[in-house]
Amino acid sequence: MRLGGHVKGQVYGDLFLVSFLILFFELACIRWFGSMVVFLTFFTNVVLLATFLGMSVGCLSSSGRRDMTGAVTPLLLVTAVLACFLLQSYARFSNVLINVGGQSSPQQIYFGTEYRAYDLSTFAIPLEVVAAVFFALIALVFVGMGQVMGRAFDGASDRLKAYAANIGGSLAGIAAFSAASYMRTTPLVWFAVSLGLWLYFLKRWSPAQVFGALCVVCLAGFTAYTATSSSPYQDGVDYPVQYWSPYYKIDFMPGTRSIVTNNIGHQSMVARAEDTPSYALTHLLNRDSGGKPFEDVLVIGAGSGNDVQAALAYGAKHVDAVEIDPAIYETGRVNHPQAPYSDPRVDIHIDDGRSYLRKTTRRYDLVVYALVDSLVLQSGYSSIRLESFLFTKQAFDDIRARLKPGGTFTVYNFMRQGWLVTRIGRMLEESFGAPPIVMSLPYVENILPADSQTGRITCFLAGSDNSARAAISRQFGVSKNFWMHAEVARNRTGLNGFSPRPPLSADAPQQDWLRFAPAHVSTEAMARPATDDWPFLYLRNALIPWLNVREMILLALVSAAILLAYAPTRRVRPNGHMFFLGAGFMLLETKGVVHVALLFGSTWIVNSVVFFAILLLILAANLYVRATGPVRLWPYYTLLVASLVANIVVPMSAFLALPGWEKVAASCAVVFAPIFFAGIVFSTSFRASRNPGVDFGSNVAGAVLGGLCENFSLVLGFNYLLVVAVAFYLISMALRRGTGFGQPALPAGA
Repeated sequence: MRLGGHVKGQVYGDLFLVSFLILFFELACIRWFGSMVVFLTFFTNVVLLATFLGMSVGCLSSSGRRDMTGAVTPLLLVTAVLACFLLQSYARFSNVLINVGGQSSPQQIYFGTEYRAYDLSTFAIPLEVVAAVFFALIALVFVGMGQVMGRAFDGASDRLKAYAANIGGSLAGIAAFSAASYMRTTPLVWFAVSLGLWLYFLKRWSPAQVFGALCVVCLAGFTAYTATSSSPYQDGVDYPVQYWSPYYKIDFMPGTRSIVTNNIGHQSMVARAEDTPSYALTHLLNRDSGGKPFEDVLVIGAGSGNDVQAALAYGAKHVDAVEIDPAIYETGRVNHPQAPYSDPRVDIHIDDGRSYLRKTTRRYDLVVYALVDSLVLQSGYSSIRLESFLFTKQAFDDIRARLKPGGTFTVYNFMRQGWLVTRIGRMLEESFGAPPIVMSLPYVENILPADSQTGRITCFLAGSDNSARAAISRQFGVSKNFWMHAEVARNRTGLNGFSPRPPLSADAPQQDWLRFAPAHVSTEAMARPATDDWPFLYLRNALIPWLNVREMILLALVSAAILLAYAPTRRVRPNGHMFFLGAGFMLLETKGVVHVALLFGSTWIVNSVVFFAILLLILAANLYVRATGPVRLWPYYTLLVASLVANIVVPMSAFLALPGWEKVAASCAVVFAPIFFAGIVFSTSFRASRNPGVDFGSNVAGAVLGGLCENFSLVLGFNYLLVVAVAFYLISMALRRGTGFGQPALPAGA
């Protein structure tokens, strides 16, 4: 007998396989659509929640008459073609604008959005509409897969054994995709594996299904590789070399030596790093104020090597270069014209910057944040970015602890908004006990929170009163200005740049000299500082931006429409108890992923280990229920709520100072204990399920609600986000006492 494409006697093996497929395919979709749909890289939880919704609807409708398994590959082809069409339209037509919450004065900053201004000729598409369209399409793709999973659950006589197979398949899916990321495979491999396995579950292969699968694999291959040339230019075109790191789709342009990540310009290699003002500024200010060269330098966000080369050019004896993305580092190692990574004075560390700061015992004369602005979220479970934990009050304290007496910290970037400059300025002053020197190029005298900083690069110099910052400040007090030539090498001829007026030179016209001077930064109306619990540097105020609110509303409406259209709500009622268990658990996962990233780094490896550990804990809870057969749930609800309260009361930053294994043991016990108790509650409830497909689908649907509620972290922070999780679990406990949830509805009059 066939059951949704698998033999009934093999139900547990097929449940393992479909769970593997869904998890692997989910991760592939998060990576691919995040890199192909313009600016969706900042909202990858849209793809995650779409997969959850599709799985939920599939499980709820698994016993219905409408079979969506045959529509998976045609729908996926439509969705993939639409993503490519949108990307090409945005790239080819400069008047096409993806409106990300108001580019000119946003509540939250998104890099890359400032390059196109809105005018009467602009065709503007709201990002929330784009997100809602792809949310709906991706959810529909996963409905068919969810139906296969739901039918497998319904065909399994042993509920706990079936759930163990589901968890085991998910563990294997995470391990396989982690291995694929480690080997830098492309979407061609991801989709070939996913769709090849999906064809196994189809009852019969129709031409449309096979054609759709082949076209998607070909399209994935086409977008994963680009035309290349042995020479930088061919027929006047700079052909990109494309490859995939564990974080980004990377396009390297050999002719200009520039790097584009996820369709947004990221960085460029320069022939002489010391000839670019932003790289040389700190070193020249230090030299001309009478300081000796910075001998021990730490560069965080070293990228392709420009800041490393600048440090070497100005006398560094040792440079520690920290870069989170191994592919970007290797691009610089192979292609940088000055080959800074080949210099014996340089040690490279492929690591998260905050993690390195806590692990190293070395102290530095200079620490540089080198254009630290990632273009991707740390995971699909939260709104924090890869660099978020580098820009918190506690992170700046860590920087100060790693400086030598008199050491200097510099951070520079295109800050885009005045309120971001004022926030960083105040945070640096609080950490270092002295106001930083803040300079903007082009020069501005005052920086107010309401000012736009678009097109300006802002540099901060922080340190104590006996640091290089203090000497530079004294020089500014005398000379008022520092002058740097656009060709910075001219400043290396013995010329001191501190002067009231630009140097006079026959071969260097006055207009070629760039003026630097401290700007007055108004911090009176500064917004909330970023902290480890609230690491939202790019959010102006502690609120949910209107873009997010509109997105939440649209996704909720789309979810309701798909549920009403496909789930047989008249015949089967969703299980409210399981629904709120799923909502609470989603927030537990979010909290766990975020705070383990804080403790051990925001690398993709840490993320993979965390997800693997969470599934292992769920499996352990399942085995515990199978071995002990608990009947009463109130003791486990009590332990669950108590452990959540402990997480709220004791912030994860409290564990940062603990040494080695003590930090691992204490932090993991606090973070993961609620997950174990929540797993016991779920497994005990699922063991007695009379309709496992519906109950599992209800649980996954609850995860969509939990994912939308993650936005409350923008107001509450991550510790107090667990208050929402406690509320969800209390509701699930109350609904457990009722009757009729998850059971087939009786006919009228019965």
